Amino acid sequence: MKGRDITVKEHISRENALALLKKYNQEPFHIQHALTVEGVMKWFAQELGYQDEEEYWGIVGLLHDIDFEQYPEEHCIKAPELLRKAGIGEDIIHSVCSHGYGLTVDIKPEHEMEKVLYAVDELTGLIWAAALIRPSKSVQDMELKSVKKKYKTANFAAGCSREVIERGAEMLGYDLNDLIQKTIYAMRSCEQEVQEALAR
Repeated sequence: MKGRDITVKEHISRENALALLKKYNQEPFHIQHALTVEGVMKWFAQELGYQDEEEYWGIVGLLHDIDFEQYPEEHCIKAPELLRKAGIGEDIIHSVCSHGYGLTVDIKPEHEMEKVLYAVDELTGLIWAAALIRPSKSVQDMELKSVKKKYKTANFAAGCSREVIERGAEMLGYDLNDLIQKTIYAMRSCEQEVQEALAR
């Protein structure tokens, strides 16, 4: 493993993690984002050889924005309190909060999983915004060149920080195009499951 060793001993079930997410998040947009990042994280776990930790990576993705809807000004600052109250282990808390590195907290992504979360969080938002203006409203027919065109347009999905995305790619040792392409593939892999979950 690269960076901080991740242990899966203090583990919350996926069912309980989803219930915890929904305790603090009701907006469909925030639920969709959490489910998308969960699916993307699981895809990267498979891609990078962490198959045994796939569910764990997914749960970190599911819970990463737990405090954002109710406490946007304290994002990644309020999260530890909410997570500890639910009995979440410090390993997950560190991973969740590390995606706010350099923005609201000084918790640096150490493990490869944390670097993936840091890199893809903003990027999934940008790719989804690009998908919504396509006739299909889907990432299934999304191509790298389409995302790159939107990426270079500063006022498109302006809330999705290009600086964070690029810093994340650098942390992982990825070319930006490679990170975007992989994230498109990852979003394709979970899009239908996310839509079905939202429809329930």
